[in-house]
Amino acid sequence: MKNTLSRGLTNLLPMVLSLWLFWSLFISLDGLGHLLLDIVDLENTFVGAGFILVAILVFISGILFSFSPFAWLYGWIEQQLMKFPLFKSVYGSIRDIAGLMKRDGKPKNQKTVLIKQANGGYVVGFIMNQTAPQPLTEALPEGDWVPVLFQLSYQMAGVTSLVKREDLIEVDWSFEDAMRFNLTAGISIANSSLPVK
Repeated sequence: MKNTLSRGLTNLLPMVLSLWLFWSLFISLDGLGHLLLDIVDLENTFVGAGFILVAILVFISGILFSFSPFAWLYGWIEQQLMKFPLFKSVYGSIRDIAGLMKRDGKPKNQKTVLIKQANGGYVVGFIMNQTAPQPLTEALPEGDWVPVLFQLSYQMAGVTSLVKREDLIEVDWSFEDAMRFNLTAGISIANSSLPVK
């Protein structure tokens, strides 16, 4: 009985939570779209009309950002808003996270690495950028330092550490698979063979 319940929960919970998350996102965006339709005094014809409107607006904005004048204007507005410290912190963090999604299936700066620990064990980390910020490199001892993220299991948080490039072992493992491995504390072992370069 206990094993049957556990098996059902293990199989159904990820599907139910994923569907609930996407449905909640759909309802939120649909509500935003309906609000926009109400503002321009258009009739809400069917459920999902608001979502379609938001999707169209996002697509149009993507087209507009390919034109220099619009991109310049948006960049100028962004710079003005960045003068407010609280906005700068919040907006900067969200922009950086959104930037991670714009990967187009190709590896960018993020690379999976192993770092040897004092006890002989290894920790999986991620090179987030190929260079450390100048104020940090000036304060650190001489060497080629790179920022490495150590993801905490079952959390979106992590610890960023500066590590000498010579102490890193690059791993031919996708950022997404390695992140899944870290986030689940190694429970997710799909595609987890770690060929070392």
